[in-house]
Amino acid sequence: MNLGTVFECAVSRYPTHVALVQENNRYTYAQLNAEVNRVASSLQRLGVTRRDRVMVLLKNRKEAVCLFWAIQKLGAIFTPISMRLSPEDTQYCINDSEPKVVVYESSSRRSVQAAKFSDRPIFIGLEKGEGDLSYEELVKRGTSTFESLAVDDEEIALMLYTSGTTGFPKGVPRSHKNEYASTIAHIIQNTYETFESTLGVMPLYHTMGVRSLLAICVLNGKYVVAPDLDPYTALTLLSSERISCLYMIPRLYHELLEDRSFSQFDLSALRKIGYAGAPMSEALTQKCFQRLRPKHFVNHYGSTEIYTFTTCAILDKKPGCAGKPGIHQRMRLVTPDPSGGSTPQDEVPDGQIGEIIIHAGSDEAFKGYWNRPDATRKAIRNQWYYTGDLGILDEDGDLYIVGRIDEMLISGGENISPVEIEEVLASHPKVAEAAVIGEEDDRWGQIVVAFIVPSDHTVSVQELDQFCKRHAKMSTTKRPRKYLFVEEIPKSPAGKVIRRELRGLSERNDA
Repeated sequence: MNLGTVFECAVSRYPTHVALVQENNRYTYAQLNAEVNRVASSLQRLGVTRRDRVMVLLKNRKEAVCLFWAIQKLGAIFTPISMRLSPEDTQYCINDSEPKVVVYESSSRRSVQAAKFSDRPIFIGLEKGEGDLSYEELVKRGTSTFESLAVDDEEIALMLYTSGTTGFPKGVPRSHKNEYASTIAHIIQNTYETFESTLGVMPLYHTMGVRSLLAICVLNGKYVVAPDLDPYTALTLLSSERISCLYMIPRLYHELLEDRSFSQFDLSALRKIGYAGAPMSEALTQKCFQRLRPKHFVNHYGSTEIYTFTTCAILDKKPGCAGKPGIHQRMRLVTPDPSGGSTPQDEVPDGQIGEIIIHAGSDEAFKGYWNRPDATRKAIRNQWYYTGDLGILDEDGDLYIVGRIDEMLISGGENISPVEIEEVLASHPKVAEAAVIGEEDDRWGQIVVAFIVPSDHTVSVQELDQFCKRHAKMSTTKRPRKYLFVEEIPKSPAGKVIRRELRGLSERNDA
């Protein structure tokens, strides 16, 4: 099923149900559809046709949602990019996607104006007087009825750019089939029901943001957005709108739970929560259980390329566990080989660390990167997608992520995963966050360097070292030999630690 049809089915089922809330404005499915039709018909008059890319640089707001659905009805390709990208990365995405139309707002104006286009697109500004025409003018020029184009479900619905920690972003084309299958899997894996409501926290340039929007639409639920969302605003909306489910990265749960106003709000309607994008510490997992009291709590492990790898819904018993393969997936652990020499047949014995590979034949899986056959060949080999992540299965066959191949460090001849050390350090009562890298050392090959964000500034190196010495999970080789106290850990927009920046901090400290 194509996504334009998904939306129209939702409109026909419950046209008077509230579909979207922004500030004091509430839009039913019928009202939202009328604006979507105006946007679609207006874009069509501007020459947007099937497979054209429409680049969107907007915050999560009604206009972004309407553009998403209008583009699906046209059979064009929704191509959102982050407004946080560097000018260099923004320029790369523009050159790579060659958009027919670029939609932007005041916050992203500078990125658009600084970019150079080989073929000048049509510029649509959110505010009056911006671009070739404003979004308001786009809506006024359209018609409230629009007949969706016939689109095969194998055609591309959207293209997301991965926020990798190294190199330029890679365009990930996702078909209508990919998105529909991933959405159905998401609904099942999170036990969502008809008329759920959610807060549109994750941006629509991220697979998590798209998934929340699509899942709520399929269920005729309520999608609540706030273009400028801080923890207090989020708590206010969660309470006032009686939000029932939430899907965010761990950092946002931390900010929500630690906000000084948290106890003032009634969050009893919030029964289903999930996270993805980065590991969640055991301490934060426990806080989520204690303060939010969810009926269902899921760790979703996946990627932009293949939405679901595995999920775990027994985090009360196994915090940090990634669980078992999703409903569409097959998974293997193979011999880690940074050079790319391993094959799907090189499976590691039970209880050993291996690289996680996922079969690339499922309906959730993309077919390859946009304009990057080299990257596609490296990622997909023999119909298996090589994640670059390292994992280990426990006695129940449940997966635990232990790091990345390119982040593994070797000290004293022992392979060491930064994640397991970070988990130990984060369990110290005076540590808010911890991140670990390897640093070259003549004696050990590499030593473990720990970056600490203290929750209590009385914490000392000696105290942490004694804590590690006594900890059951910390061998002598794994113990950090160097500590650096920092105000924050550098992370990507998805919440992943950017270790190359940590190496720069360590080098400057030594200088």
